[in-house]
Amino acid sequence: MKFKPCIDLHDGKVKQIVGETLHADKENIIENFVSTHDSAYYASLFKRDKLTGGHVIMLGGGNAEAAKRALNEYPNGMQIGGGINAENAQHYLDQGASHVIVTSYIFRDGKLDKINLDKMIAAVGKDRLVIDLSCKEKDGKWYVVSNQWKQFTDFEVNQDNIAYLEQYCDEFLIHAVDVEGKQQGFQQSLVKSLAEWVTITTTYAGGVRSLADLELFAALSAGKIDLTIGSALDIFGGSLSYDEVVAYCANR
Repeated sequence: MKFKPCIDLHDGKVKQIVGETLHADKENIIENFVSTHDSAYYASLFKRDKLTGGHVIMLGGGNAEAAKRALNEYPNGMQIGGGINAENAQHYLDQGASHVIVTSYIFRDGKLDKINLDKMIAAVGKDRLVIDLSCKEKDGKWYVVSNQWKQFTDFEVNQDNIAYLEQYCDEFLIHAVDVEGKQQGFQQSLVKSLAEWVTITTTYAGGVRSLADLELFAALSAGKIDLTIGSALDIFGGSLSYDEVVAYCANR
């Protein structure tokens, strides 16, 4: 189990936002934290601690320059997501991203768009592609949501579909949308299922808030799933020590 750091960008600033509110008017977006440091500061911190495989996420427009600063600061150390498509993906790899992350580009009109998935493979190759399966629970099952997490698709996150997509990407990033940014605990049933289903590197995001959560996460995932933590960390205004999280995961 590895800790994967994150840099979320909104309006060019490093922020922690409750993801479900992103589609609201600006005044109704819930911001947990707005940093006085720029993206390169955090990239430098993660480089210092030799944390690889983290991600820079551009939440809407106006974030390209801030994303480039982070990628330039830590070449090949972080992935990039948010508005990535077959036309711009190589540009971000050239800026220093190790991988590009896609969701809405390959989940369109409520379905998996195989044509766009093939375009991504042609553009960057399977080994540089991360598929973000941001998902919400409905009727006891997990479904991918796209378009700023407001549109349900018909794509269920289950063992068969995980196995199918593993043919097309190097890693998965799984956002548990219902708990993301809320510091209310993680989706235990989802983590346990993912540990049973996946055979490639998979990172979970959403709700981890304490060292006790880390212990439970490690137990439920049998160490097979990596995790990222945002709003709960002290470097993003929370109470959970970043240094303690780094040390805990390094010693597992």
